[in-house]
Amino acid sequence: MLLVLTLVAAAALTAALLGLAGHSVHASAAPLFGHVLPHAGPGTPAALAVAAAVIRWGPALAGRLPWRRLLLAGWAASVAWAFALALVDGWHRGVTGRLTTRFEYLSEVPGVTDVAAMLRGFTARILDGTADPWTTHVAGHPPGALLVFVGLDRAGLGGGAWAAVACVLTGCTVTVSIAVTLRALGDEAAARAALPFLVLFPGAVWIAVSADGLFAGVAAASLALLAAGLSRRSPWMVTASGAGLACCAYLSYGLVLLALPAAAILVVLRPRMRSLLGAVAGGAAVVAAMTALGFAWWDGYHLVKQRYYQGLASERPYPYWIWANLAALALCAGPAAGVILRRAAARVRSVHRPAVAMCLAAALAMAAADLSGLSKAEVERIWLPFAVWLPAAAALLPAGDRRGWLAVQAGTALLVNHLVLTGW
Repeated sequence: MLLVLTLVAAAALTAALLGLAGHSVHASAAPLFGHVLPHAGPGTPAALAVAAAVIRWGPALAGRLPWRRLLLAGWAASVAWAFALALVDGWHRGVTGRLTTRFEYLSEVPGVTDVAAMLRGFTARILDGTADPWTTHVAGHPPGALLVFVGLDRAGLGGGAWAAVACVLTGCTVTVSIAVTLRALGDEAAARAALPFLVLFPGAVWIAVSADGLFAGVAAASLALLAAGLSRRSPWMVTASGAGLACCAYLSYGLVLLALPAAAILVVLRPRMRSLLGAVAGGAAVVAAMTALGFAWWDGYHLVKQRYYQGLASERPYPYWIWANLAALALCAGPAAGVILRRAAARVRSVHRPAVAMCLAAALAMAAADLSGLSKAEVERIWLPFAVWLPAAAALLPAGDRRGWLAVQAGTALLVNHLVLTGW
């Protein structure tokens, strides 16, 4: 924990000193993206109540509730925690207005009147300086992300409120999906130990509300389908997992790194190669369909790297962010994640091997993203699909210490949310 505090303090101090020297890191609340603004709101008492309840009763209930009831309770508590944190900023500023700024997906939804034409012309609008460039978030992602919000709008669920609710409800399913994955990999004890930590995950500050929270939910569900499908020998689940993982690549380019936690599942279960044919077929079908409709993923990725450096990324210093990103991750995943990760690295052959494998695979994916130079700042939300897997190995924490660590996790989220007006 001391190392985490030192890392965060060093990142904040270094950013301040660089700013004074005229070399801004372009994140005023560095290492987080947002503004330092102490505040409270209607969600404050609710967040305190949820945190207190989970700390007091969460570990015991996680150990004794029947499985399905536990999953439902875990998801409901995660939703309550996420919405309470969002409402610290108020209903409009914290929920309904988050996805309606000019940088966000919803600003482009009214202009999509022909989905097929949008897909065919998507890459032509990625680069800044073109006749009609996409807004920042749409340009920085494949079209699948925009299609989600277009779909909500066409279903009569348009506007910032419905979009926010969709992101939170989907994002909070990571609690269920990670538990299901661990159980399918043969470690129900680890799943039960992890559930309270997944509920009080500090990254809920950014799950509520950002599209990356939704991406995290879809990614975790796809991995859960892979683990459950292989362990149950269910062809349709395996095929669905392949399609889901491919869809993730069309939500965010960086989600191709889901190959690492997917590989961890294969290492644990060691399935026969023919068992994976369904996953390959499901993924190939999604890629073929999107390509046939006019969007070539590889072309989009090539262009988005250029668009990335047309913005603030060109001014954000890589030597600072390559380690300051880790400070942002520490605030997103919480100090307990640092202890869990250290124990996981030292106990690869522990009794909780599946949980350790998933935790380390997620950490490796984030390390790859960090080194790429395409993740400079804002990783507290961008890395959500991977950061949520760090608490999977919470069983490595001594049982007697878990309530204390839950308090630390909740305190981290509450401090961040009340001291920083986050950008997402």
